[in-house]
Amino acid sequence: MSTLKTNSTGEQRQEMSALSDEAMQASEEVSTGLFPDGRMLPLVLKPKATRVNLSEWVEGNREAVESLLLKHGALLFRDFGAASSTEFEQFIRAASGDPLDYQERSSPRSRVSGNIFTSTDYPASKSILLHNENSYQNSWPMKLFFYCETPPQSGGETPLADCRQVFAQIDPEIRERFAQKKWMLVRNYNDGFGLTWQTVFQTEDKRVVEEHCRRQGIEVEWKEGERLRTRAIRPAIARHPRTGEHVWFNHALFFHISSMEAGIREALLDEFEDDELPSNTFYGDGSPIEPETLDHLRKAYTDATVAFPWTKGDILMLDNMLTAHSRAPYKGARKVLVGMSQPINREDV
Repeated sequence: MSTLKTNSTGEQRQEMSALSDEAMQASEEVSTGLFPDGRMLPLVLKPKATRVNLSEWVEGNREAVESLLLKHGALLFRDFGAASSTEFEQFIRAASGDPLDYQERSSPRSRVSGNIFTSTDYPASKSILLHNENSYQNSWPMKLFFYCETPPQSGGETPLADCRQVFAQIDPEIRERFAQKKWMLVRNYNDGFGLTWQTVFQTEDKRVVEEHCRRQGIEVEWKEGERLRTRAIRPAIARHPRTGEHVWFNHALFFHISSMEAGIREALLDEFEDDELPSNTFYGDGSPIEPETLDHLRKAYTDATVAFPWTKGDILMLDNMLTAHSRAPYKGARKVLVGMSQPINREDV
């Protein structure tokens, strides 16, 4: 028995995007193109003239930009001369409205100004797995933006994967199992590992945490010593609200203990039970996700992954449901800022 239906709006989306491609290519100010290997992700936009005010241009071409984003999933604005976090924030407002705060945090970040943050503050030698921002929540940003203030000496790419392609590459039986069971995220706070609940929920008040979790469908369990455990059951598959396409949209692999480095994983498993780990994932009924299933999901992400080197002033715009992102290890100084916009609730997809 299958609960997944064939997408019905792909042709309409392609026609709309093709028209926008023609309009954009005819622009006197901005050109579009692909990387030399011809991949669709990301589409690269560059100024034809010496100087184009990017924020003004994007605000005046929002509809065309949106159509291109729906087609490609990611747009890279290069050589426009963006020189500061202020210009980056102006771009976000021009493209899609006010930047959002970082809610239900899962990684360390530093606030630069307003709702502009550093990308995840992990050691340079570490990789960050592909994921869709906040897909473990009941609401998330539809748009995600990155700004390269300082490119690294080497490495440090932000690899991308088309979530439509990831979905298509996953075995139908596995997709159906997740469609039926969903997936569960279990997080444990204040055990000496990971972020504290005070940081994650940005409050010292347990009642505020409980009210937030009640609204968001998260089970709360207070443990001895001001420690907290939360459980959230979420769908693994979503339908994009604009294109109608199915996308693989979850953190089931990202937060699973098997995705941690071997040494750290072994040390944590020596000390904690599976549901006592800082974070771990299960099927929605609490049963373990099979190792072979996790390996299959890794391969689906890997096969869909593309990457490009950052250059100073680059701005990358993602449709957060169509495109997953990650981070490669790097050498040298690297400063990439991030902003989010356009909140959407799960009942809208």
